Amino acid sequence: MISKYRLKKAGGSRKQTSLCCVMPAAVNNTRQGGPEPGVQRLLKSLDQISSRGTGKEKDLMFLRGMFQSQDLQALLQVHHKVSSQEHLDLKPMARNSFQIAAQVYDELRTHPLTSEVRQLLDLLLSPHFKALLTAQDKVACQDYVPQLPSIPHEVDEDENRAVKIVRIMRKNDPLGATIRLNEETGMIYVARVMMGGAADRSGSIHVGDEVHEVNGINVRGRDPDDVVQILAAAQGPITLKLVPSNVDSKIYRESRVRMRAHFNYDPFKDTLIPCREAGLPFKKGDILHIVDQTDLNWWQARREGDKNMRAGLIPGKQLQERKEAMRRTVGTLDGGLYRERENKGIRSSTMNGSLDGRKARKTKKIMYQSENSSDFDNAEIITYEEVEKYYPESGRYRPIVLIGPPGAGRNELKRRLITSNPEHFSATIPHTSRSKKPSEVDGKEYYFVSRTEMDRRIAERRFVEYGEYKGNLYGTSIESITSALNAGKVCVLTPHPQALKMLRSAELKPYVIFIKPPSIERLRDTRLVPTTKGNTDNGMIQKTFSDEELHEMILNASKIEENYSHFFDKTIVNDELTTVFTELCAAVYRIEHEPQWVPISWVR
Repeated sequence: MISKYRLKKAGGSRKQTSLCCVMPAAVNNTRQGGPEPGVQRLLKSLDQISSRGTGKEKDLMFLRGMFQSQDLQALLQVHHKVSSQEHLDLKPMARNSFQIAAQVYDELRTHPLTSEVRQLLDLLLSPHFKALLTAQDKVACQDYVPQLPSIPHEVDEDENRAVKIVRIMRKNDPLGATIRLNEETGMIYVARVMMGGAADRSGSIHVGDEVHEVNGINVRGRDPDDVVQILAAAQGPITLKLVPSNVDSKIYRESRVRMRAHFNYDPFKDTLIPCREAGLPFKKGDILHIVDQTDLNWWQARREGDKNMRAGLIPGKQLQERKEAMRRTVGTLDGGLYRERENKGIRSSTMNGSLDGRKARKTKKIMYQSENSSDFDNAEIITYEEVEKYYPESGRYRPIVLIGPPGAGRNELKRRLITSNPEHFSATIPHTSRSKKPSEVDGKEYYFVSRTEMDRRIAERRFVEYGEYKGNLYGTSIESITSALNAGKVCVLTPHPQALKMLRSAELKPYVIFIKPPSIERLRDTRLVPTTKGNTDNGMIQKTFSDEELHEMILNASKIEENYSHFFDKTIVNDELTTVFTELCAAVYRIEHEPQWVPISWVR
């Protein structure tokens, strides 16, 4: 039975994606017309043996029962069915149906979520369906039992131990493995294999393998740095003589986990990393493809979109949180606290670098709570955030949230954005407890409610932010934001940074842009000198600031960035208003038309 799912966008031709899975036809287990001819001959032979009295009756009864059993008949039918198909040379239609299903899933998410699309998405996410595709791929690839690598094996003359000779063709790329010296045995062994590297691609080098020779040079009992030097000097292919590990090698499949990094990382400045040369540098905001999390302290990852297939080491989430907690406690981080260690007397090195060892220091543990409190922003430690691509929905736009210190220009940018297309962009209508003036219309400038009603809604957490002015309450409600979104408009907000915790939800899916002031020198050139009438694009007089206010703006921006940058999707430096507005409009266009990385909880 062959099942296919084909997907085609309405209104135009497009390359089709097909999902195929091959399943054998069901076998009829019921006996039809008595036993097989061969079984009938066996039963007849048993009768002849019984009549001669040459066999034990108990054994003959057992054999008759087995030959006449339904299970044996069904097994024989399966055997005949398979045997009759051997000459047809059947081939699977796909060996990567699981990957095709993932592509179909990504493609479906670009379509309107009709009932049929939702039903197919649910099917593709079904654990049973995923297991079916995995089984089909294993059968298609004949991945029935662990396969030994096709390499020659020898017998070590000294120790009478099986060895394997691995020959790796490489150019200038590193081998992609780290090694350790066990000082108790004097043996060097493979400590880690980097996914996507030359060692991983060979399929013959595994964690725990002992390294006896490199290009014919005996390295038993030698220092790991000596091995590194031998490898560094080697030109062309590398031949390794390895003693296989006693531990069964597991086949690791790359995970599909993507993480957004919320800190900068330079492995050459990290004193804890097992191997600096194997580390992966990245910047805050980079999307990382986490390919392996077997080691909780050191993950293997690649930068999303990077053409380099070899993964690199990055600190795991728990390790990085401990490092950051200690940094906040003692100010600086001395190396050695979380060194990768297995046994006493083991040192680490890499097949394309080295690492010196240091003794660990005792440190004081820091505890922090993530409850709602005034200290939450300063205590929260954010390292990584799991993300997934979100595809824009037709007619449903994400709110644009502009964050920044007073004077950075976010309110002016909001005004220009709404003015540029009032039918497309919209501000929220706030609620207030003050009395309505005769000239005001309820629901136009404000929603007017009683003080009691405002207090009740605040207690129910229905406002993303609120405050009191001259004895009256003012607030921006979640309903006012969703009302603008449901009307098919882009809601533009300029809230206080503390409101981000309420805004950043799967329901609203905001896109947060940090409007950052330029350097103090640039601020003095543009905002310290009084402006003259008509020197702006719209004829308005810009506000000027004192030097003290400019310094306060820079300080506030630094505090906002330190405490809330993990909420930011983009940062724009407001150096020149017209240029910044153009950049803002370009960002808004991309948000509406291109997929963006969002927290995984927003799309699942």
